[in-house]
Amino acid sequence: MSEKRRIKVCELFAGVGGFRLGLEGWNGKSPISGYKSKIKSNFEVVFSNQWEPSTKVQHASMIYEGSWGTGGHSNHDISLLDVNEIPDHDLIVGGFPCQDYSVATTLKNSKGLIGKKGVLWWSIHKILSEKKNPPKYLFFENVDRLLISPSKQRGRDFAIILQSLNMLDYAVEWRVINAADYGFPQRRKRVFFLGYKKDSSFYQKMKDLEPENFIFNESIFSKSFPVSSVGGYSKLNSFTLENDIVEISDNFNGINQNRNFENSGFMIDGKVFTTKTSPNYEGEFLLLKDVILNNDVGEDFFIKEEDLDKWRYLKGGKKEVRKNSNGFEYQYSEGGMIFPDPLNKSSRTIITGEGGKSPSRFKHVISTNLGLRRLTPIELERLNMFPDNHTKNDFVNDSKRAFLMGNALVVGVVEKVGQELQKLIK
Repeated sequence: MSEKRRIKVCELFAGVGGFRLGLEGWNGKSPISGYKSKIKSNFEVVFSNQWEPSTKVQHASMIYEGSWGTGGHSNHDISLLDVNEIPDHDLIVGGFPCQDYSVATTLKNSKGLIGKKGVLWWSIHKILSEKKNPPKYLFFENVDRLLISPSKQRGRDFAIILQSLNMLDYAVEWRVINAADYGFPQRRKRVFFLGYKKDSSFYQKMKDLEPENFIFNESIFSKSFPVSSVGGYSKLNSFTLENDIVEISDNFNGINQNRNFENSGFMIDGKVFTTKTSPNYEGEFLLLKDVILNNDVGEDFFIKEEDLDKWRYLKGGKKEVRKNSNGFEYQYSEGGMIFPDPLNKSSRTIITGEGGKSPSRFKHVISTNLGLRRLTPIELERLNMFPDNHTKNDFVNDSKRAFLMGNALVVGVVEKVGQELQKLIK
């Protein structure tokens, strides 16, 4: 395929490459097919960045380089990166950390930095605002609580992000997607959002369409993950974001305001349209049992008889008196969890603490012919739809592999959105 037809991608906060796998596939094969069928992809990652400031050993970056090599890959603090080092690209993607997005100063007074130092959204913003040829398309992922954070100004953080993109001439559509609702093997709920530069043809299409028609029928998300209105009718909320993001930071959704971001919506020219939607899916469902290994599971993953009571206690319901560090007694209660995890359902959300032998309330435990055991790194990879042993590395132990999967995303979601986005860009 000629170079002119490639869709050039910049992948930030790359982790172990979830976005890249979803867009490019692996060895030309589709994640949704279990890497058995070809993927029709025009995407090509021309630059990637992965830097973990809290650890000396850069495990995720090592795995990324092991899969795709060092060419075009950066393992440096993105906030210090010169945007001129990043090649021009059509699409920028990434799952940036969820932080406090409150605005410290204005763009004029901060010499290019709008928000607080260390808030990595502004590193993305810097690329979009300083590159001579900024990308026309954006594709980002975050935890769904972004839409309601912080608790005292619900939705403020997302409003800051939307308005900062609006000021850079991007329109944005978003959707909260639970992967299991569309047949994928893990119940993992995340907010995804797409951006379109003002000079793109899709921007004008968004502007011309009726809001309900766009959200339910014509958006990229509606085509990749169909939805229905909740309760059989559409209650569309709309409001306009103020021009000054400092004012949004200080006052958004303060006293007696109710400007909420629902699980579906879009923003164009500062006008927000949002509504509640529910999944509309009638296909097959992958279940936890579909990813389980039948052999080659080491003894370390099986639960010892002497540890069973501890596992049962942590998984079980509780009503008990506890003491805090100051000796104050309080009543503690929590509901029980299903133990072991049912194999005939989609899995619970993978967490970063899945690894290690120690009993835990939140680690997955399954029942097999050989006894109760934890999930292996390969099974955790399959729940995120990664290739088997994608995270295997001589310098990365099983606990760290589990941690990396707890931080990853369900690759099949990226693939489905990417396939629709590719049609649009072509």
